[in-house]
Amino acid sequence: MMRVLFLVSVLMLVALSRVTAQDDAKKGAFYTGEYPNVLHEIGLSDEDVQARIEEVWQQLFYGNDTSERVYYPVGEDMAYMLDVNNKDIRSEGMSYGMMIAIQLDHQEEFNRLWTWAKTYMYQADGQYKGYFSWHNRPDGTAIDRNPASDGETWFIMALFFAAGRWGNGEGIFNYEAEANAILNTTLHTASPKAGATNMFDEKSKMVVFVPQFGRVSQFTDPSYHTPYFYELWARWAKQDQTFWTEAATVSRAFWHTTAHPETGLMPNYAEFTGEPVPWGDYGEFFYADAWRTPMQVAVDYSWFAADAWQVGQSNRTLRFFYNLGLDRYNSKFKIDGTPAQPQHRALGLIAMNAVSALAADDPIRLEFVQAFWDAPLNTGQYRYYDDLLYMMALLHLSGNFKIYAPA
Repeated sequence: MMRVLFLVSVLMLVALSRVTAQDDAKKGAFYTGEYPNVLHEIGLSDEDVQARIEEVWQQLFYGNDTSERVYYPVGEDMAYMLDVNNKDIRSEGMSYGMMIAIQLDHQEEFNRLWTWAKTYMYQADGQYKGYFSWHNRPDGTAIDRNPASDGETWFIMALFFAAGRWGNGEGIFNYEAEANAILNTTLHTASPKAGATNMFDEKSKMVVFVPQFGRVSQFTDPSYHTPYFYELWARWAKQDQTFWTEAATVSRAFWHTTAHPETGLMPNYAEFTGEPVPWGDYGEFFYADAWRTPMQVAVDYSWFAADAWQVGQSNRTLRFFYNLGLDRYNSKFKIDGTPAQPQHRALGLIAMNAVSALAADDPIRLEFVQAFWDAPLNTGQYRYYDDLLYMMALLHLSGNFKIYAPA
């Protein structure tokens, strides 16, 4: 009898916890449709914010050719986003450009970027069929044909949002069909001894660093994890909905294992079990890829509020940088907080830390938002990555990065 009562009590507690979790989840923007404007909290008006958004859009898309813009039109119907430092076009930047365009309701620029990507980066046949080459030259020729998982991830989400905001057209502008086609590739790609693999590891259900046969598909990149996107794919995709629900849960749990318990820092690359992967010059470090992890965690909490740990994680990361000096911290560390070379200030990291304010409840959060607002855009050689991250942060912090559901 006691055992029966114990089991009943356990079941009641489980049911109660599920109800509580669902109630908490309803606080997220996905459920409420309300996207917080953190910039209001530092005293900025709607006019201030909209003026800054327009200023950044104009600089990145239509500014000076040699020192400001990263968006370059090609012919009558195409355009690319240029990684100025490396003089190439990356699927990462193309998909970011598309996401910025959809969020700001610029369909012409979106379609131009998508047309260039489909014309020059998409692989209709061969060993990487269905994927996009991760970087190309400005004349369109592929430098490497293997894909990069973050590019595909953001292409998919931008296309779904385009279907929701503008509706589907024909051909490559049937945005929803294009998103579903890429999703199909990510989970249903053959794995020969040379060539592409699935973009998500079958056993761990985690996004891989590179969906290519060999070691690069046997570990992950914490900044590639976007459970808030997977939640939407679970609702909107034509197939594999259960997988995407599981992937969202797995990614949230994975962040617990790979984030340092004191600093909150995550590595650029990690084993599926969370340990840093010493790959190349940056793998085990918190550096350029990993700068994005504060944004990923905070936006997931802001949209779905599915994991209360994310509040503490955002606080922890901000405290680490705050203790270094809000106007002094550099950009590369071991995940225990030990500084590493090169040591320099990075606008991209300043921007990503500010997005933590969407989840953090430590009062210092607004100091990071103010530091972000006060930071000028990069110009010249290093404007591509940092300035795109700045624009993404600006959209998130102003409540202008929104979910657009396909009809």
